[in-house]
Amino acid sequence: MLASISALGFTVLAAGVIAFQLALALALGAPWGEFTLGGKYPGRLPPSMRIAPVLSGVLLCGFAAMVLARAGLAFSELSASSRTLVWGVVAYCAVGVAANYFTPSRRERAVWLPVVVLMLISSVTVAML
Repeated sequence: MLASISALGFTVLAAGVIAFQLALALALGAPWGEFTLGGKYPGRLPPSMRIAPVLSGVLLCGFAAMVLARAGLAFSELSASSRTLVWGVVAYCAVGVAANYFTPSRRERAVWLPVVVLMLISSVTVAML
């Protein structure tokens, strides 16, 4: 039960991050650059930098699928590979915690550090099944 709750929590958090990333990347170019990439681009991201949020969103979709598969909630065809690959999700989240802790952007740290810490905790919980 704890693994299921953790996997669902991870997925909800990932969906929020994906929504944010897509808002940055779409033609609208949401003016939230100070909340990503170390705050280097306040306002809208330059068009050349909008690929990074797209790639991040795609990666997070895959991570959510892996966590859900490991918890046995979806994507049963990934069950066997999820035993190993979920640790990649954990590692990515751990790096994300460090990156958001050390970011020069105070706003990025305030918003995303708690989110990534919760994603790390939930992914570790699922990985330790």
